[in-house]
Amino acid sequence: MRTKLIILGCGSSFGVPRADGNWGKCNPKVKKNYRTRCSAFIQSEISNILIDTSPDLRLQLIRNKIKNIDNVIYTHMHADQLHGINDLRVFSLKKNKKIPIYADNYTMNYLKKNFSYCFKDSSSYKAILKIKKLKKNFLFKKNRKFLNIRSVKVKHGTIYSQSFIINKSCAYVSDANKIFKSDYKFFKKLKYLIIDCLRIKPHPSHFNLDDVIELNKILKPQKAILTNLHSDLDYNLLLKKLPKNIVPAYDGMSFNI
Repeated sequence: MRTKLIILGCGSSFGVPRADGNWGKCNPKVKKNYRTRCSAFIQSEISNILIDTSPDLRLQLIRNKIKNIDNVIYTHMHADQLHGINDLRVFSLKKNKKIPIYADNYTMNYLKKNFSYCFKDSSSYKAILKIKKLKKNFLFKKNRKFLNIRSVKVKHGTIYSQSFIINKSCAYVSDANKIFKSDYKFFKKLKYLIIDCLRIKPHPSHFNLDDVIELNKILKPQKAILTNLHSDLDYNLLLKKLPKNIVPAYDGMSFNI
């Protein structure tokens, strides 16, 4: 099995449509405009790794027929990346052990405070997760094969978020408005750059469309894929506007890395 990345969800914090049924400027007749909240999955024979536990996680896992999760890595502490955490329970029950999750200090403290039942046994339920500090470099091994993931801190408004570079081939930067220039070397000329692109207008904590187009010129990926898309970014309209090597993501999009 080759290592594959699946974009489980590519929508912003409201999703598309919003909970009240509003599609914004997205055409509801275009299936690829239906967007659940951001999450991704690295599928390989070495380890199956979930990136973030979106509030839409259960639906995402069912749709993509994901039966096994070995590890979870988190980008940051916001609700649209965390609040599907309870859906990890079934995978812990199947394995009869705690699932390792990795997070930076801020995210770790938030999880322990707000989802303490996931980490501590109670009289009714066993703990389902084992929390660990996020590493700068992960090396997962199995049968003399390796899966490498580098975490790189990026700016996300007033906080930091983590981006992940998988096998020096694919970067996942779901929530950011700045990649530090000192870290550009990790992002240049990758096969895939999955990058936050919230909307057309500027935003204080996310890249917008013009930002991403300029960043694409600097980092020169073979293909840039836009995620965290708000309801003012219609899929077909983006295809018409974007340079050839930039495409919008859609839920269920997958590729080998």
